[in-house]
Amino acid sequence: MKRVLTYGTYDLLHYGHIRLLKRAKALGDYLIVALSTEAFNDIKNKKTYHSYETRKEMLEAIRYVDLVIPEETWEQKLDDVKNYKVDVVVMGTDWEGSERFEYLKEHCEVVYLPRTEGISTTQIKQDLNLQAPDSKIDQIPEPGAGEGNKKK
Repeated sequence: MKRVLTYGTYDLLHYGHIRLLKRAKALGDYLIVALSTEAFNDIKNKKTYHSYETRKEMLEAIRYVDLVIPEETWEQKLDDVKNYKVDVVVMGTDWEGSERFEYLKEHCEVVYLPRTEGISTTQIKQDLNLQAPDSKIDQIPEPGAGEGNKKK
Protein backbone atom coordinates (compact mmCIF):
# COMPACT_ATOMS: atom_id res chain seq x y z
CA MET A 1 0.00 0.00 0.00
CA LYS A 2 1.39 3.39 -1.04
CA ARG A 3 0.79 6.07 1.60
CA VAL A 4 0.56 9.78 0.77
CA LEU A 5 0.75 12.64 3.29
CA THR A 6 -0.10 16.31 2.89
CA TYR A 7 -0.30 19.26 5.28
CA GLY A 8 -2.59 22.24 5.54
CA THR A 9 -5.07 24.39 7.44
CA TYR A 10 -8.11 23.76 5.22
CA ASP A 11 -10.16 26.47 6.89
CA LEU A 12 -12.44 27.87 4.19
CA LEU A 13 -12.71 24.63 2.25
CA HIS A 14 -12.98 25.25 -1.50
CA TYR A 15 -12.67 23.43 -4.83
CA GLY A 16 -8.91 24.12 -4.95
CA HIS A 17 -8.53 22.07 -1.76
CA ILE A 18 -10.68 19.27 -3.18
CA ARG A 19 -8.63 19.17 -6.39
CA LEU A 20 -5.37 19.07 -4.42
CA LEU A 21 -6.65 16.22 -2.25
CA LYS A 22 -7.89 14.31 -5.32
CA ARG A 23 -4.51 14.66 -7.07
CA ALA A 24 -2.66 13.70 -3.88
CA LYS A 25 -4.80 10.58 -3.45
CA ALA A 26 -4.12 9.62 -7.09
CA LEU A 27 -0.42 9.28 -6.17
CA GLY A 28 -1.11 6.39 -3.81
CA ASP A 29 -3.65 4.20 -2.07
CA TYR A 30 -4.06 5.92 1.30
CA LEU A 31 -4.17 9.69 1.92
CA ILE A 32 -3.25 11.19 5.27
CA VAL A 33 -3.93 14.88 5.90
CA ALA A 34 -1.99 16.57 8.69
CA LEU A 35 -4.33 19.38 9.75
CA SER A 36 -2.90 22.45 11.47
CA THR A 37 -4.18 22.89 15.02
CA GLU A 38 -5.23 26.27 16.38
CA ALA A 39 -2.08 26.39 18.54
CA PHE A 40 0.13 25.74 15.51
CA ASN A 41 -1.77 28.32 13.46
CA ASP A 42 -1.09 30.83 16.26
CA ILE A 43 2.64 30.14 15.83
CA LYS A 44 2.23 30.74 12.07
CA ASN A 45 0.21 33.94 12.75
CA LYS A 46 -2.80 32.43 10.99
CA LYS A 47 -6.35 32.87 12.19
CA THR A 48 -8.99 30.34 11.25
CA TYR A 49 -12.74 30.77 11.04
CA HIS A 50 -13.52 27.12 11.84
CA SER A 51 -12.23 25.19 14.84
CA TYR A 52 -9.82 22.29 14.41
CA GLU A 53 -12.64 19.84 15.18
CA THR A 54 -14.90 21.33 12.48
CA ARG A 55 -12.11 21.41 9.89
CA LYS A 56 -11.25 17.80 10.74
CA GLU A 57 -14.88 16.74 10.35
CA MET A 58 -15.08 18.44 6.94
CA LEU A 59 -11.89 16.72 5.74
CA GLU A 60 -13.05 13.33 7.01
CA ALA A 61 -16.19 13.72 4.88
CA ILE A 62 -14.13 13.96 1.68
CA ARG A 63 -13.87 10.61 -0.08
CA TYR A 64 -10.18 11.08 -0.99
CA VAL A 65 -9.11 11.47 2.66
CA ASP A 66 -8.44 8.31 4.65
CA LEU A 67 -6.99 9.75 7.86
CA VAL A 68 -6.69 13.19 9.47
CA ILE A 69 -3.94 13.78 12.03
CA PRO A 70 -3.01 16.96 13.91
CA GLU A 71 -0.16 19.14 12.68
CA GLU A 72 1.24 20.73 15.82
CA THR A 73 4.81 21.76 14.94
CA TRP A 74 7.05 22.45 11.94
CA GLU A 75 9.41 19.74 13.17
CA GLN A 76 6.97 16.80 13.27
CA LYS A 77 7.14 16.02 9.54
CA LEU A 78 9.93 13.43 9.69
CA ASP A 79 8.22 11.67 12.61
CA ASP A 80 4.96 11.64 10.62
CA VAL A 81 6.73 10.08 7.63
CA LYS A 82 8.26 7.38 9.83
CA ASN A 83 5.27 6.73 12.13
CA TYR A 84 2.73 6.47 9.31
CA LYS A 85 5.09 4.71 6.87
CA VAL A 86 4.64 7.47 4.28
CA ASP A 87 5.91 6.96 0.73
CA VAL A 88 5.03 10.40 -0.70
CA VAL A 89 4.65 13.86 0.83
CA VAL A 90 2.59 16.21 -1.32
CA MET A 91 2.51 20.00 -1.06
CA GLY A 92 1.63 22.94 -3.27
CA THR A 93 4.31 24.38 -5.56
CA ASP A 94 4.52 27.46 -3.34
CA TRP A 95 6.50 25.24 -0.92
CA GLU A 96 8.90 23.96 -3.59
CA GLY A 97 12.53 24.35 -2.51
CA SER A 98 11.57 25.06 1.12
CA GLU A 99 13.82 23.52 3.74
CA ARG A 100 10.64 22.60 5.62
CA PHE A 101 10.04 19.82 3.04
CA GLU A 102 13.20 19.28 0.97
CA TYR A 103 14.99 17.32 3.72
CA LEU A 104 12.23 14.72 3.58
CA LYS A 105 13.52 13.60 0.17
CA GLU A 106 16.06 11.46 2.05
CA HIS A 107 13.15 9.48 3.54
CA CYS A 108 10.36 9.53 0.95
CA GLU A 109 9.34 11.07 -2.35
CA VAL A 110 8.30 14.74 -2.17
CA VAL A 111 5.89 15.98 -4.84
CA TYR A 112 4.89 19.60 -5.37
CA LEU A 113 1.54 20.05 -7.11
CA PRO A 114 0.43 23.30 -8.72
CA ARG A 115 -2.36 25.14 -6.96
CA THR A 116 -5.71 25.51 -8.71
CA GLU A 117 -5.66 28.84 -10.53
CA GLY A 118 -8.18 31.47 -9.53
CA ILE A 119 -8.91 30.17 -6.02
CA SER A 120 -7.26 30.42 -2.63
CA THR A 121 -8.38 30.96 0.93
CA THR A 122 -6.45 34.24 0.95
CA GLN A 123 -8.31 35.37 -2.18
CA ILE A 124 -11.68 34.39 -0.70
CA LYS A 125 -10.95 36.41 2.46
CA GLN A 126 -9.86 39.40 0.38
CA ASP A 127 -12.94 39.18 -1.83
CA LEU A 128 -15.27 38.96 1.17
CA ASN A 129 -13.68 42.06 2.69
CA LEU A 130 -14.58 43.97 -0.50
CA GLN A 131 -18.27 43.64 0.31
CA ALA A 132 -19.59 46.96 1.52
CA PRO A 133 -20.27 46.82 5.28
CA ASP A 134 -23.73 48.38 4.81
CA SER A 135 -24.87 45.87 2.19
CA LYS A 136 -27.70 43.85 3.64
CA ILE A 137 -29.73 41.01 2.28
CA ASP A 138 -32.93 42.89 3.18
CA GLN A 139 -32.09 45.54 0.58
CA ILE A 140 -32.81 43.02 -2.18
CA PRO A 141 -36.37 43.54 -3.47
CA GLU A 142 -38.90 40.81 -2.78
CA PRO A 143 -39.94 38.72 -5.79
CA GLY A 144 -42.72 40.49 -7.64
CA ALA A 145 -41.90 43.89 -6.12
CA GLY A 146 -40.49 45.32 -9.36
CA GLU A 147 -42.49 47.48 -11.78
CA GLY A 148 -42.51 44.81 -14.48
CA ASN A 149 -44.13 42.28 -12.15
CA LYS A 150 -47.28 44.22 -11.24
CA LYS A 151 -50.59 42.49 -11.96
CA LYS A 152 -52.82 44.31 -14.42
